[in-house]
Amino acid sequence: MPSRLAGISEKILTSYEAVGGLNHTDRHNLPSKRAVDSLCEQLLQVLFPGFHDEHPIHKNELAETTRIRLEALAERLGAQIARSIRLNDPKATDENAAEVLLRFLDQIPAIRELLRTDIQAAFEGDPAATSDEEIILSYPCLEAIAVQRSAHLLYKEGIKLLPRMMTEWAHSRTGIDIHPGAKIGPYFFIDHGTGVVIGETCVIGSHVKLYHGVTLGARSFAKDDRGQIVKGGQRHPAVGDFVTIYPNSTILGGETLIGNGSTIGANVFLMHSVPVGSLVVYEEKQLRILEKSKPATELEWSI
Repeated sequence: MPSRLAGISEKILTSYEAVGGLNHTDRHNLPSKRAVDSLCEQLLQVLFPGFHDEHPIHKNELAETTRIRLEALAERLGAQIARSIRLNDPKATDENAAEVLLRFLDQIPAIRELLRTDIQAAFEGDPAATSDEEIILSYPCLEAIAVQRSAHLLYKEGIKLLPRMMTEWAHSRTGIDIHPGAKIGPYFFIDHGTGVVIGETCVIGSHVKLYHGVTLGARSFAKDDRGQIVKGGQRHPAVGDFVTIYPNSTILGGETLIGNGSTIGANVFLMHSVPVGSLVVYEEKQLRILEKSKPATELEWSI
């Protein structure tokens, strides 16, 4: 067995040399996926104390618990920020990473204020919601939004890889894929949530409600003279205030604007702007409902 394992090891090492792009061993350490998993959990504990814990937190313990948790989060997050910064700037120092870290941590109260509006939007937008506690503990949209709002702050600092890893962590848990670059206003609610995709350059106003399966995506990708996709640019739609988008609708394009107060019906495919106060739906097609007691050949559906 040892000799065969040694031979296999040699083959794997040969593969490391022959197949590039799958190993990262000679440059700065990359952000750690395991560390990102843990720091997202730690972040949620700081954002929602008492909701992501096995044991209850007494109010008298909150100050000390917060101090300990903030120190632990700062240590783990600071290391991952430093690794991300050095990917783009190998000369970046730990002081550069510490400044970014402190600016991020200082904005946690502001993130919580936004999340307070999201909880209110969920409570008012879903008749099945019975309490704030239910929303925080069981609504996947709130977890996805909390991580995205946090990751967006790091994205604005010019750190690209770490925030993307954070939102993909939330994506894997919730089925909701929100790029950290998306700009999202207050009172944001995603009902059910599964299959929602929100692209990097989306701009979403306040009091917006999405249902499951909604895609806010890119219409096409510009290419350079070599046929390579041109990165950057406004590729995704903008959604105004007080907009509702029903299940499985797809809205594409960087020039597409959904006007304030509009409603987009289910299963709509849209690649152009709509004015303020629009109702966008497909005209209902003919539907026949026959008695089940009739022979199967007569059970016709026309859609």
